[in-house]
Amino acid sequence: MKKSLTSLAVLLVLAVFAVGCSEKNAKEGNAEVDDVINVVWYPNESGEDLKSSRDEIGKIISEATGKEVEHHLTTDYAIAIETLVNNNADMAFMGAQGYIEAKENNDAIQPLIVPTGPSGTLDDAVYHSWLAVNVDDQESYKKDGEFALDTIAEKRFSFVSNSSTSGFKVPSADILSHFTEQDAYAELTEEDLMEGGPLFSQVLFGNSHQGSAVNLLDGNADVAAFCDTCVENYVQLAEGEENEVGSVYKVKDDAEQPFNKVAGKEFTLMNVTPVLNAPFAANMDMLGEEDYKKLQKVLTSDEVANNEKIFVPEGSDQSALFFKTDKERFAPAKDEWFNPIREIQ
Repeated sequence: MKKSLTSLAVLLVLAVFAVGCSEKNAKEGNAEVDDVINVVWYPNESGEDLKSSRDEIGKIISEATGKEVEHHLTTDYAIAIETLVNNNADMAFMGAQGYIEAKENNDAIQPLIVPTGPSGTLDDAVYHSWLAVNVDDQESYKKDGEFALDTIAEKRFSFVSNSSTSGFKVPSADILSHFTEQDAYAELTEEDLMEGGPLFSQVLFGNSHQGSAVNLLDGNADVAAFCDTCVENYVQLAEGEENEVGSVYKVKDDAEQPFNKVAGKEFTLMNVTPVLNAPFAANMDMLGEEDYKKLQKVLTSDEVANNEKIFVPEGSDQSALFFKTDKERFAPAKDEWFNPIREIQ
C-alpha cells in the first residue's frame, strides 16, 4: 500500500509538471528550452530554514540567464529524480546515487557543479555517512569496548531513502561487507536491508536525512543512517571530534523542524564513512548548452564562493546549504568523477 501511495504521489506531481511544460512548449513552438528554469530540491534541502540559500541561488541563476526561476520542493527522493529524468525540470540538487540513477534513465542528465572540500578542489570533496545510536544506549553497540556492527542485528533500523547515497547506498555497502562474511548472512542482499528481516527486526525510511535522524531520537529506531551535512544546521558537537566514531552530538535547543520536538537529545556515532559530495545536475535537453555554460561560469566564481547566504562562515548561527571552513566553493565535475559510487556493490 505504501509503495502504491508513493507511486501515485509521483504520478500526480509529474502530471502537474507536464501540464506546465506542455503549455510553455506550445508557446515556444514545441522547443524544450524555454524562458523558465525549474530547479528541484530533495526533501533534505526543502525546509524553510534553507529558503534563503535556495532563493539566493535562484537569484544568481535568474541574473545569469535572464530567465525566471521556479523552485520545486519535494518530500520524496523519487519525485525529485523522476521530475528531472522525465524532462519536467532543468536542474536538481541531488546526491551522487540519485544523479547516477537519473543518468541511467536519461543520458541528457549531466553534472553542472559540485561543492568542493576545504582545499577548494574536488580532491577532498566529501561529506560523511553516519550510523548513529542514542547516547544512553551506546554501550549496547560495543564489543570489548569498541563499537561493532555485529550489534545492529535484530535492531530497528532507519535509512533515508533507497535512492540516498549516504543514507542508504554507502551504509548498506558497509553493512553487507561486514555481515556477508558470516555464514548466517552469507546470502544477505541490498534488497534484504530494505525489509524487516533477515537482518533487522524492522526497517524505517525517514524520506530525508533529518527524518531518519528524528526516527532515532524520538525512539522509533534503534540505529539510524544519515549524513553530517544535512543535520549540521540542527546539531552541535557535544563530545569528541567532528566525524569520528564515538563522538557525541546534541540537538540544539532552538533547532528548527523537525528537530524542535527532540531538542536537547544526544546521539553517538558508531560508524563514519566518507562520501563523494552531491552535485547540482542539469537536464541538457531542458536547460540547453548556452545556459549550462553561463551557470557553470557564474556558480564557480569567487563571488558565489564568498556569498555568505550560500556558504555560511563556520561558527555562524545562520542556516545555509553549505558551510565555509576554508576555501570551499563550487567546481565543475565530469560524469566519471562519480564512478566510485557506481562501483559500490
